[in-house]
Amino acid sequence: MNASLKPVQTSADAERCARINLAACYRLADRFGLNEGIDNHLTLLVPGHTDRFLLAPFGMHWSEVKASDFLVVDFKGRVLSGQGAVEDTALYIHQPVHRLSPQGRCVLHTHMPYATALCMLENPRLEMAVQSALGFYNDVAYDPGYNGLAFDETEGERLARALGDKSVLMMGNHGVLVVGRNIPQAFERLYFLERAAQAQVLALSTGRPLKVIPEAIVKMTVAQFTAGGSVGGRDRAELHFDALKRVLDRSHSDYAS
Repeated sequence: MNASLKPVQTSADAERCARINLAACYRLADRFGLNEGIDNHLTLLVPGHTDRFLLAPFGMHWSEVKASDFLVVDFKGRVLSGQGAVEDTALYIHQPVHRLSPQGRCVLHTHMPYATALCMLENPRLEMAVQSALGFYNDVAYDPGYNGLAFDETEGERLARALGDKSVLMMGNHGVLVVGRNIPQAFERLYFLERAAQAQVLALSTGRPLKVIPEAIVKMTVAQFTAGGSVGGRDRAELHFDALKRVLDRSHSDYAS
């Protein structure tokens, strides 16, 4: 037997893994206070497909979401599997972003407090004034025009256009949209966006001016981030997400059921 051969992952295995990771994402977002009641949504394209996504049924608290709970919803809003309701804004925000943004296999929309606080300002810009913000250099889009609830597909399409090729959209007077090619990458962006926003809001609360990092240093540090993106042959975001899942495994392991 060739020892180099690895077991082939079936489509069912891939979907099971995706469900577990997305359930962990919901639980972790609750753990870090990134959610708002039963509102907001975290979605992922079903592995092997480009026209359907996993979504938690509306009405579940993020602290109780399990891998087996997810609906499979197609781009027409039809529930292909699972039981529960699809909330309108979940469909009309997430479907267009999944459809129109190649980098958006995973789409996380939250009203997390500190990033949302920045979105309430006349100038919502995430300033390059703390190390955790530098990873977002030239990767944040800003949508200044709040346009009410996303009760039709055109609003989601407008948001997708505003996002462009970035991984983060700061939604004026609303919240944030963070996308990634997989769950660990998207959650990493969501987590550190909130940490950077928190540091900026706390610094501004002193009433003293921010000390912005010179652009040359910012660019150098971004290059360092890229060069150090893996440790021991593994992606940093994956290492972080695996560590957070181990925390869940010790206290709320039912997320994987």
